[in-house]
Amino acid sequence: MIDTHCHLYLDQFEDDIEAVLDRAADAGVSHIFLPAIDLDSLPKMDQLQHPEITFHKMAGIHPTSINDGKGISEQELYDLCSQQEYVAVGETGLDYHWSEDYKSQQQESLRMHCKVAKEVQKPIVLHNRESTEDLLDIVEEEQDGSLNGIWHSFTGSAEEGERTIDLGLELGIGGIFTFKNAGVDKAVAQLPLDHMMLETDAPYLAPDPKRGKRNEPAFVKYTAQRLAEVMGISLDEVEAVTDENALRLFGIS
Repeated sequence: MIDTHCHLYLDQFEDDIEAVLDRAADAGVSHIFLPAIDLDSLPKMDQLQHPEITFHKMAGIHPTSINDGKGISEQELYDLCSQQEYVAVGETGLDYHWSEDYKSQQQESLRMHCKVAKEVQKPIVLHNRESTEDLLDIVEEEQDGSLNGIWHSFTGSAEEGERTIDLGLELGIGGIFTFKNAGVDKAVAQLPLDHMMLETDAPYLAPDPKRGKRNEPAFVKYTAQRLAEVMGISLDEVEAVTDENALRLFGIS
């Protein structure tokens, strides 16, 4: 299995990172993708290593980091993302949950990330919280046929999922999808598996039956199991299809 979105470099893993990675490997996780929150995230990613897991780094500024006054210039983002060691641009996106005072700054940052992603021909990783219409409108405006990426932690309706796919994006299926009261599973059941990939967003949003605990890459198996149930297919098929989707999107051979 592949965890396409995981913040293993955060302080929540400082005390037991080796055990966390061992559990991930034991659960069958072979690749972990590391989106950045800000520039401080990048050197911390380099400290992660495990003999059975391949790590893949991204560079970008999270929308709530924009609220905190952190940022990056277009040239600086381009210089980072053009390097081979970074496989994607992100995470970026929009988040209106905590404050709507920074809408324009977040939208400007998102457009810049889209521009750089097209220039370096790498996928963009999109955070979305209470901002779906604006997020998809901006992607539509920026789409010139060369932009691809993923709506990470997809929480939309079936119609929003279809629009996302039509815009050239994939769907990241994570912990919220497993929550019984979220309704995301009903939307996902109506959408094509070949546009989905698995993620944890660890340490956040642990799936059922681990809801409320610190999330970790090994827990991606619970999301995979629930996706198999919803789709009415085998766990092996879910793992094979979502792995192939992820490797294709991020250009990993």
